[in-house]
Amino acid sequence: MNIYMRSMIAGFVATAVLSVLMLMKGMMGLMPELDVIAMLGKMAEDMMGLGGAGLAWLIHFMIGTVLWGILFALLYGRLPGTSAVTKGISFGVLAWLLMMVLPMPMAGAGLFGMNLGMMAPVMTLVLHIVFGAVMGFVFGKLSPTATS
Repeated sequence: MNIYMRSMIAGFVATAVLSVLMLMKGMMGLMPELDVIAMLGKMAEDMMGLGGAGLAWLIHFMIGTVLWGILFALLYGRLPGTSAVTKGISFGVLAWLLMMVLPMPMAGAGLFGMNLGMMAPVMTLVLHIVFGAVMGFVFGKLSPTATS
């Protein structure tokens, strides 16, 4: 299996884990104003005239699987860390930083999501660290040299 397929599988698994955590956060009533799916849905509606939660979830999984998956493969050798997990965490922090300066302001949440309060960047950072750790772990396990 090539590096891009491994990284996209890792991105999909990490996005699934992230999504479960996002749903749990919502069910617990933690920061209801930080609803990434609603933000993606609004952005899709504003940009393409299409909306809905289904499209927002599809975009969310495409970003995590394809965009972040391929970017992880491309940057893997340059990421800090000695293991796939630490490289994944480094990548998760990079993905968080990009999210904070690009889509967050585009969605009206402000730079670093500060319009949603101080907890928004903190909570999204924690979620992205988990995303990166899972991505790195799965990627490492799918590596041809991985041992079980």
